Amino acid sequence: MSDPTGVSIIGSGIFVKEQHLPAVLACPSLSLKAIYSRSLASAKSVSSSLSNPVDLYSDDSEKSYKDVLSRPDVQAVIIALPILVQPDFIKQALSAGKHVLAEKPLAPDVKAGKELVDWYHKNVDDKKVNFSVAEQFRYYAAYQHAAKQVSQLGKVQGVKVRMHTCIQKGMKYIETEWRKKPQHQGGFLLDGGVHFIAGMRVVLGGGGVKVDRLSANTALLQDYLPPVDTVDATLRLDNGSTGSFAVSFGTSFEGAEWTVACEKGTVSVDRTIVKTKPKGGEEKVEDVKDEVGGTANQEHVPIGSVMPEVFAWAKSLKEGKWDAKQSAEEGLADLEILEALLKSGEKHGEPVTLKYQV
Repeated sequence: MSDPTGVSIIGSGIFVKEQHLPAVLACPSLSLKAIYSRSLASAKSVSSSLSNPVDLYSDDSEKSYKDVLSRPDVQAVIIALPILVQPDFIKQALSAGKHVLAEKPLAPDVKAGKELVDWYHKNVDDKKVNFSVAEQFRYYAAYQHAAKQVSQLGKVQGVKVRMHTCIQKGMKYIETEWRKKPQHQGGFLLDGGVHFIAGMRVVLGGGGVKVDRLSANTALLQDYLPPVDTVDATLRLDNGSTGSFAVSFGTSFEGAEWTVACEKGTVSVDRTIVKTKPKGGEEKVEDVKDEVGGTANQEHVPIGSVMPEVFAWAKSLKEGKWDAKQSAEEGLADLEILEALLKSGEKHGEPVTLKYQV
């Protein structure tokens, strides 16, 4: 068996501590070598739970991000930083020949995202150095299973996506400074909304269709969730069918669903529950939990875990075969839909045609 891939975690936020760090430690084909954060104190806050110490790097110490990238035993980095600064860190890592798994969204807007993807393919040997964008919804077993069910029910006739909740003051994610005063478009809709778009694209992909045009209205329902916290949109699919997308982080509505109507029945998914109802038949309800490691006896992982995608990334690095579900192009496609929703909302529902869907 080959040696594990040496990896450094870049960032020290909540998601790093609760998700990326446990995933790396649990993955036998990854070996944590270093942690970088803007301050040494925040880097220490990540490493404090480790039984074995790792090297720490920060802007206020003698060892910087560039020093991480100069280490030959660090072959890969996981980057989870505020949205506006991520592209520069990604470029530096790829230029140094390090594989990258970057948290979504890959950039603050489509222009910056497209420039980053084009730069990668032009300036880096993309067959040797991997640029992946993290998105756990593409790895949720329930969404993959739902897509399979859609593939068996004929032409897609429509899609309905709904996710409603209210982010409360004091909630851990909103208390991070860059989210309280967002300088990126969309606020929580950008940071969290790309997940729901990814889930929709996975399920629609089972039917071989994608969104090609949309019209949206946006609103700010809670003044502490600027610039907007709610979007309601109509969608056109590239097979001529239509759909709807409704997401709010500031409403008293509750609940979520991803439902696809097909000529031979419907499929819906929410968390781990997949419901398939053939036309004229009985509804089948399945609880499809996530597993990692590829073994039959592997324990189910918690809902929301990034373990499946981190394990898949590590496997792709070992095999030298990049996982298409983590391609930068997939991340760009998610971002494009989200930005189109926001731009249409700014123009009171003016339709937007999409360009970069894969």
